[in-house]
Amino acid sequence: MNLTLISDTVRFLKQHGKEVVYDAEHFFDGYRANPDYALLTLEAAKSSGADVLCLCDTNGGTLPSRISEIVGEVRKRFDGVIGIHPHNDSELAVANALAAIDAGATHVQGCLNGYGERTGNVNLASVIANLELKMGHETIGPAKLATLASACRFIAELANLPLPNSQAFVGKSAFAHKGGIHVSAVLKDSATYEHIKPETVGNRQRVLVSDLSGRGNVLVKLDQHGMAGRLDEQARTELLERIKRMEYEGYELEAAEGTFELLVREALNPDAHFFEIESYQVATRAGGAPDKSHSEATVILRVQDVVHSATATGHGPFDALHEGLRKCLSKVYPEVAGVRLTDYKVRVLDFRKGTAANVRVLIEWSDRHRSWSTAGVSDNVIEASWKALVDAIRLELMRLMERTGVVEPTVAMR
Repeated sequence: MNLTLISDTVRFLKQHGKEVVYDAEHFFDGYRANPDYALLTLEAAKSSGADVLCLCDTNGGTLPSRISEIVGEVRKRFDGVIGIHPHNDSELAVANALAAIDAGATHVQGCLNGYGERTGNVNLASVIANLELKMGHETIGPAKLATLASACRFIAELANLPLPNSQAFVGKSAFAHKGGIHVSAVLKDSATYEHIKPETVGNRQRVLVSDLSGRGNVLVKLDQHGMAGRLDEQARTELLERIKRMEYEGYELEAAEGTFELLVREALNPDAHFFEIESYQVATRAGGAPDKSHSEATVILRVQDVVHSATATGHGPFDALHEGLRKCLSKVYPEVAGVRLTDYKVRVLDFRKGTAANVRVLIEWSDRHRSWSTAGVSDNVIEASWKALVDAIRLELMRLMERTGVVEPTVAMR
């Protein structure tokens, strides 16, 4: 009955001019249980005109060696296009797809970034890159391959899901180097710790700064910001020590490159003090309608011995503080009006301390020309958020000073 159903369905579709891809669900599990019958189902589809016989590892539990063996057996018996549809339940989807191709498959079903039920479908980004760069096949060609990372980021944005930093080939950490010895080696010969050139898949080499960093890391980062020759040896040593202290506190500057840039600019311009925080306070009142709350913040700053204050309301305490600081600064530094928050993340650093744990707040900002991230660490999430917020504004003012030579308050109001 099942073989008849397969034959009749494929034949009907072919009679109506359709291309037919026969997805053999649970094929590898079925082959393990009854190989002769599993092959008969393929014969029923093929004899009725199926254009593609796609073998599905539906449960994602088959090993690459077994995939290779079974696909090879199917290839011996059937001409035409053989496909593979692997799931990632055993973290082997990419390996299984490549094993199937080695055994004669020429059709792969999956998804960029590996989206799919349970642990996901095969990540086509990794399949494409391996086929093009490691196995001598042409899929999308070198020109399109160089846009792979940006395509994966775009799809992640559409899906409203973060692209994992650790994702092979296209993730931010795929070509990132942290340990001082590693960085020293990569600077001499990138092949020591990079299996391909990052730009071939549209990615880039990143050198991170952290408590594991050596002077080489700092020099590379300074060079990336065009500041390599502007700090002497003593200043670089002091910067490295400051970075290590902050990393020990939980800052993780590899994710907050804006904070690192601010540290460098402060080292270059130790006398640049655009404003000082006198005080800030925020209050949230809940009541009335369910799930309704009201937050109000007051910010007091000192700019060149003149005190400025502003009060603002917002959707929550941080939003109120953000609006209060912007309102206060707009009186004296209108240039920062274009800086906008684009992402906000909170990470608990020591869950064993419960609600008393330190948290790291990472905020991404944009001025419509570029984006950067700043971080704040505290056992108070509002204070951590405030630190990241203030650093973002200080960094933008530092950049303005770099471009214009000077940033002066436009008015002096009490």
